[in-house]
Amino acid sequence: MNKQGYGILLLGLFLCLSVLGGCASHQKPRDEEPKPPTAIKPAIPAPQPEPVQKPKPAAPTPPAREMKPSFPEILQPDPSSMTLLAPEDIPLLTDDLSRDSLLAAVEQSLLFYSRIPRDSRHPMGPVACTADELKETLLLFQKILQDSSSEDELKEKIAASFDFYQAAGRDKKGTVLFTGYFEPIIKGSLERSEAFSFPIYRPPEETVVINLGRFKSRYMGETLTGRLYGGEVIPHYTREEIDGKGILSGRDLEIAWAEDSVELFFLHIQGSGIMELPDGQSIRVGYARSNGHPFRGLAKVLFEQGKIAKNEMSHEAVKRYLQEHPGERAELMHMNPSYVFFRLLEGGNVGSHNVSLTAGRSIATDPKYFPRGGLALIQSRKPVFTENGSKMHWVPFSRFVLNQDAGGAIKGTGRVDLFCGTGSDAERVAGSLKENGNLFFLLKKKGLPGNEAATDF
Repeated sequence: MNKQGYGILLLGLFLCLSVLGGCASHQKPRDEEPKPPTAIKPAIPAPQPEPVQKPKPAAPTPPAREMKPSFPEILQPDPSSMTLLAPEDIPLLTDDLSRDSLLAAVEQSLLFYSRIPRDSRHPMGPVACTADELKETLLLFQKILQDSSSEDELKEKIAASFDFYQAAGRDKKGTVLFTGYFEPIIKGSLERSEAFSFPIYRPPEETVVINLGRFKSRYMGETLTGRLYGGEVIPHYTREEIDGKGILSGRDLEIAWAEDSVELFFLHIQGSGIMELPDGQSIRVGYARSNGHPFRGLAKVLFEQGKIAKNEMSHEAVKRYLQEHPGERAELMHMNPSYVFFRLLEGGNVGSHNVSLTAGRSIATDPKYFPRGGLALIQSRKPVFTENGSKMHWVPFSRFVLNQDAGGAIKGTGRVDLFCGTGSDAERVAGSLKENGNLFFLLKKKGLPGNEAATDF
C-alpha cells in the first residue's frame, strides 16, 4: 500500500473508533435521579502518605511525557456553551469554605499556566482567551483575596473586576448536574502474594492517544485512545480481557497489587487513591491512561436486572451488592469495559492537568467547552451529616472553584464533578451527591491593567 492509501486507511480507523472517546483522570457517572434543583460537605483534607522505601517495581511508569498538559492547537469558541452576564445578573458572591483552601487551589492553576504556551487559546463561550489572560484573572483574584479585610469589600471588588460567563447547562437554561468524586484508601502491596493478588497496571507501551482535531477541524477537542498492532490503531483491551483473561499478565506491567477486587474496581472509577501497605506505610497511585472504552455504570445495570430499587441507585448500593454477591462480581464488573492504567505519584492527588487537587475546590468539566485551570463559581446543594455519618438534610451552598480536572463521563456544558477529598467521609459525600445547580466562569474585565482583552474568532 502506498503512503497516501495508508494515511487514508489510518484516518478511517481513527474516526471509526471515535466511539471509544478520550481519556480522563477519573470516571464518575451517576445513574440515579438528581435531588431537587437549586452546591458539598466542607473540604476533607487529603492525608499525605508517609514516605516509603519501596522495592523497585517491575517497571517504572514513565509519564513525564504522557502527563504533559496538552490541548488542541486551536479551540473554536461556542457561543451556545456560555453566556456573558450583565452586571445586574451576576450571582450572589458567597463562599462556604476557607480562603486558605481557595488560595491553595489558585496556586495550582497558576502552576498549570506556567507550564503551557502563554498564547494557547481556551474556550470561554463566545470568545477565546489565552493562558496569559486566564493567569491574569487568577493573579488579580488572588490579590483581592489577600487584600480584602471584609466579606463586603471582597464581594464588591470581585463584582467590579470580573466578567461572569454562565454555562448553558443541560437544558440551555443554566441547569448543571453536579456529582462528586473522591480519593479512596485501599489495602495493597508492592509484591504479589496470596493476600494481594489483583494487579494494578501501568499503561502498555502500545497505548496511543490521538488528537482527532489534527485531522479534521470538526473534531477539535476530541481524542481517541487505542493500541498499535501491526502498524494499525485498533481498540484497546477491555476490562474483561485484562482482568478476566489476564491478557496483560507476564508483561512486567504491574506497579502494585490490591487486596480486594471490589475496592480496586472503585479505584478505577475514581482514578486515584492511597494504598496502605502491609508495613503500615502508604503510597499514592494516580491515573496515567485509560483504555478509551466507554464507561458503563453498574447502578443502572443492577436496577434493570431488578437487583436494586430505583431510589437505591447509588455508589454505596453498587459497592454493597458486589461485596455481598462474590459469585456475580466478575460478570458485573466486566460489563463496564472502561479500564484505567495507573502510575505511582509523589506528593498530593493529581488531576488530568497534572496539578494537585484541592478538596472541595477542584472540579472536573469538559475541556471542549470550559477553560482548563479557570476560575469558576458554583451553586448547588450539599448533604449535611450527623457525627455518626447518617445523612440529615440538604442545604444550598455557593463557592469559588478551579477547573483542574476532566472525566470520562463528564461531557457537555451541563456536567460538573466536584473533588470531595480523601477517605470514607469524602466517599460518603461524593456518593450522595447528584444535584442540579449553576456554573459561572470568571474572566478579568477588559481594560483593567495587566491583561489584554479576550478575542473573538
